[in-house]
Amino acid sequence: MLHRFFRPQSGLRAVSSIVNKPSSVFNRCQTRYLHRVPQLTHDAYFKEHGVPDLLSPEGFDFAWTQYQGLMVEKLNLLTQDTVDADAKPGELLLKYAKRRDMAALFNYASMAHNNHFFFNLLSPTSVPMPEDLVKDIDDSCSSVESLKQDFLAAASAMFGPGFVWLVTDMNKEGMIKILCTYNAGSPYPQAYTRRQSVDMNTENPESPASSSTGTQIGNQFAGVMGSHAPNRRDLAPGAIDVQPILCVNTWEHVWMMDYGIAGKDEFLERWWNRVNWEAVFENHKTAIASKGGRNPVTRQRTLGGFL
Repeated sequence: MLHRFFRPQSGLRAVSSIVNKPSSVFNRCQTRYLHRVPQLTHDAYFKEHGVPDLLSPEGFDFAWTQYQGLMVEKLNLLTQDTVDADAKPGELLLKYAKRRDMAALFNYASMAHNNHFFFNLLSPTSVPMPEDLVKDIDDSCSSVESLKQDFLAAASAMFGPGFVWLVTDMNKEGMIKILCTYNAGSPYPQAYTRRQSVDMNTENPESPASSSTGTQIGNQFAGVMGSHAPNRRDLAPGAIDVQPILCVNTWEHVWMMDYGIAGKDEFLERWWNRVNWEAVFENHKTAIASKGGRNPVTRQRTLGGFL
């Protein structure tokens, strides 16, 4: 029974065959296939060997090549022959975060972005944490070990699929914090209403979080556009201005094939030792350097090409 459960589904296999076809196929269907599976930093190595001590080649193929291919195919189907046909997933998730009627497009775009963020920060070898990052973690979380225990505990406790993020707080001197998002929820402040702590398909449209009228609540503004936009951050009510620098994917399809039903904690422990901490530190430095920027979308584009 379990063997049948772990067998890749025919839909994923079909998509995998699509994304691995020669580029000439895409050239004949440019309108449909403007979105493609991006190359990871260690793409070729992972495809042949998997992620050492973390994911087998089969597990990597299922969770990255096939699953990311499915997300890309869905985006192509939803955006073909529209103004969004060549928009990147990160741009789409920000554009439609507050649009309940565009929930499907948001979900596929956000999932494609989040999954890329997760896989692109994996390393085939152990990468020591830079001393400056250790210092910032010590200042924010008392110690690296304390952060690790809290982070992995939060990921272990995720009851259902989602992502756990390490973020840089843009309002508190670059302090490092932990943030959880469920399903395809997004950590970006512009997409606060889609962090999915609630079901946006059933939420009261009159609630402040659903407002699109530019209403002020405290010192936060929602729906601010036009001439007012340069002077106010595009934050929904209750949003916090953070920049993600690392995440772990807790969706079952990522770890269950290699670790079994009860293997989530082992997966998380092994994942911590395969994080490219140099890249995480670069993300952290980039976030701090762009702290004064008024445009969070521009800030996001500077982070490792995750859009």
